[in-house]
Amino acid sequence: MSATLIRQAGSADAKLLTDLAYTTFWDAFAHHPKNAPDDLAHYMRQAFSIEQITTELTDEKSVFLIAEIGEKAAGYAKLITGSIEEGITAERPIELNRLYSHQEYLGQGVGQALMDACFERARREGHDVMWLGVWEYNPRAQRFYEKNGFSIVGKHTFVLGTDPQTDLLMQREL
Repeated sequence: MSATLIRQAGSADAKLLTDLAYTTFWDAFAHHPKNAPDDLAHYMRQAFSIEQITTELTDEKSVFLIAEIGEKAAGYAKLITGSIEEGITAERPIELNRLYSHQEYLGQGVGQALMDACFERARREGHDVMWLGVWEYNPRAQRFYEKNGFSIVGKHTFVLGTDPQTDLLMQREL
């Protein structure tokens, strides 16, 4: 197995990130009975269009990291500086907005490599807390974040299409 390389995405990665974001989100959530196909499709068309990803890539508060194995995109993470929600206690917060591994690489350490790179970047930039929202019906992700030192500090609503869903808010001091 090849080593996982983590690099920062640039504007030239818009198509790659759009495809990766769409595929990994679909794989993570399409088969859950709580997600209506129309709601999932509506959200994904908005969140993972080439135009939306291009806009996010040019946002100075957003950073995308891409995990590659053998020059193939294996996963990605998105960090947002200065983002905070009620219940998060931080002076200089950073949000882990997305962290997804391609289905093909699940269990191969891609998620952990991305998580470690996110922690490293956040510390280097002087952030005191990393926080995230994770779907209440995603126990695998919740365990992963708990293993990485995150704890639940609240909840917020995430709207998938027309379906208001509950995300658990988790934070970790850096």
